[in-house]
Amino acid sequence: MTDTTITPLSGFRNETPYPFCPGCGHGSILDELNVAMSDLALDPAEVVIVSDIGCAGLSDQYFTTSAFHGLHGRSITYASGIKLARPDLTVIVIMGDGGTGIGGAHLINAARRNVGLTVLVFNNLNFGMTGGQHSTTTPEGAITSTTPGGNLEHPLDICGTVGVNGAGYVYRGTSFDKQLAERMREAITHPGFALLDIWELCSAYFMPANKFGRKALDSTMDQLGFDAGVLYERDVAEYSAAYREAAVPGARAAPIAIESTFEAGLTTDLALTVAGSAGAKVRSAARLFGEAAIRSGLWVSQRDDYPVTVKTGHSLSQIVLSPVAAPVGGGGVPDVLVILSEDGLRKARPLLEQMPPSSTAFVLPEFADVTTEAKVEVIDTSESPTRLAKAQMALVMLTAVASRLGLFPVDALRRSAEDKLFADKNLESIEAGEALAG
Repeated sequence: MTDTTITPLSGFRNETPYPFCPGCGHGSILDELNVAMSDLALDPAEVVIVSDIGCAGLSDQYFTTSAFHGLHGRSITYASGIKLARPDLTVIVIMGDGGTGIGGAHLINAARRNVGLTVLVFNNLNFGMTGGQHSTTTPEGAITSTTPGGNLEHPLDICGTVGVNGAGYVYRGTSFDKQLAERMREAITHPGFALLDIWELCSAYFMPANKFGRKALDSTMDQLGFDAGVLYERDVAEYSAAYREAAVPGARAAPIAIESTFEAGLTTDLALTVAGSAGAKVRSAARLFGEAAIRSGLWVSQRDDYPVTVKTGHSLSQIVLSPVAAPVGGGGVPDVLVILSEDGLRKARPLLEQMPPSSTAFVLPEFADVTTEAKVEVIDTSESPTRLAKAQMALVMLTAVASRLGLFPVDALRRSAEDKLFADKNLESIEAGEALAG
């Protein structure tokens, strides 16, 4: 068997040589990172380096730490998840300026939340891996493969962007800064979101196209009005720690036990679909119906269908009841169909056309002439002893159906409704439905 163990070279570095172009700043930045982590005496097992696409994205494999490599611009997203799940870990993000542009929303939100990451931006002012295209940090007038006449865009101020959005520690400098390792140590030990925007040279593309060198890094910052050094250092709460502190012990939502104190009359599986209009309480009525079935010892699943407009168009709820503990589905031709409105009829018409004679459609009087082989039962809500609003019709009809078919006691519906919002109105609907059941 071949020994694939990576031998440490110095500190956190393994023996694998860097693959970067001669003159590229990536290697020197990584060397400074190695010094910073070694000086802090971090446990490699407690460090995760997260990277994405680009030359800088190759970096994680040269360290004897854990690593995660993902899609372009998404490294901060992965790193945030790791830090939130394991706040005890030291999480370091290595990304290029291309990634900060592609994943700009992730960058802003991690800074805004102050997630405890250390983000090292290897900023060589262009896309160095894919052909020297301009990036969000390319200076105005710079020549790249996609801006041969000079870049027309103003570059993104990475430090200003994260700083104004709440980042705890922000630094801008170059790969030549003698205090870079010290700045990295400060960033790593800062409890909140820390970012180092490290300007460097891309010797393959940006340097030759723009006659750009070490001195130009500093002069370009000056021309753009971008200050260097530690720009923000705030004593702010780190998000994962603040989240845990704010969480009430045991506050994670637990399943709510529904006690079965009633006896169902249903002995075989039954699929029921109630079809009405969006905004007419179809789903909430179906939920009460399903809870009442559970209180009667039945197993229940509910599947809802409504348009993205939420308050207009159709609203269908498909409920499957079973007397045994078995996986229950839905979405097929129902045994029982309840039609509440034109919207519901329009959506459920294909179901009506497929329903066999053994099935039943419960409808309002205006839909009594629907075309179907199913048995049609009309429930005339105008005969209710109380005046009913449209938003009550779903629960009224479902109560009447449960009573007529003997699925479960109406008292189970009352018990389900009495501790919910709008209890009085729902109980009124249940009373009306029971009266209409005959």
